[in-house]
Amino acid sequence: MALNGERHVLVVAGSDSSGGAGIARDIETIAGRGVKTCLAVTAITVQTHHAVRQVVPADAMLVEAQMRSALEANDVAAVKIGMLGTEEIIAAVASVLDHHEHIPVVLDPVLAASSGGRLLGEDAVGILKTKLLRHCAVLTPNLGELGTLTGKRPARDETEALDQAQALLSLIRQGGAILVKGGHGHGPWSTDILVRDGRPPERFEAKRLAVEMRGTGCMLASGIAAYLAKGETLSDSVAKAKALLHDKLSAQAERNGPSVTLIPQA
Repeated sequence: MALNGERHVLVVAGSDSSGGAGIARDIETIAGRGVKTCLAVTAITVQTHHAVRQVVPADAMLVEAQMRSALEANDVAAVKIGMLGTEEIIAAVASVLDHHEHIPVVLDPVLAASSGGRLLGEDAVGILKTKLLRHCAVLTPNLGELGTLTGKRPARDETEALDQAQALLSLIRQGGAILVKGGHGHGPWSTDILVRDGRPPERFEAKRLAVEMRGTGCMLASGIAAYLAKGETLSDSVAKAKALLHDKLSAQAERNGPSVTLIPQA
């Protein structure tokens, strides 16, 4: 039984020594929405803003124990999952979620670091698809991750992206959704598309900004989880999280000036 009655988001993710992504970005984002966080740390990483130097995965049983203790201690109203790292950790996370199917899960499928370096191997991706996706209320892949999860090349246009998302829908939780992130696309607008069974796709647009920022995928997924924990609808949660991310990028662009090269992360 939860001892803390305040709503929490359980963040299951890795640390980033640079502070630019991972649990540091998750906590910052969720706290900014007025929601508490509790944690299960999956890995310790050694990173700068430009390179991943070392990844030390946690023991899978330790990750499982962290999750169970966090769920026991707090009123967890949403789960946000980021970097997982190993097949064993993925299986452990899925085994905990087997007993908490009422809680919405937002999965940012972190397959590689934005600063470089593969974070999830091919076999682990297979386990993620067979054991973890079925728990997900929302999956937030970018175009590269969407291609990897479907065994395809990254989508070259919206039609390909929607086809790939539709192919994944059967693997996620009934009534769940896939938010295809458009930050790696081209053109003046960054368009994210929410794909659900039996509904027309919903588009969320923001002006593409010339700015460099890491951790935007963490921020978007954590924002969605925080708004879901507050009782917002999925569409409203995505819209508000997208607006939050755009505001952060706009502020970064103002600080850096107009000459900064765009490096899309979301």
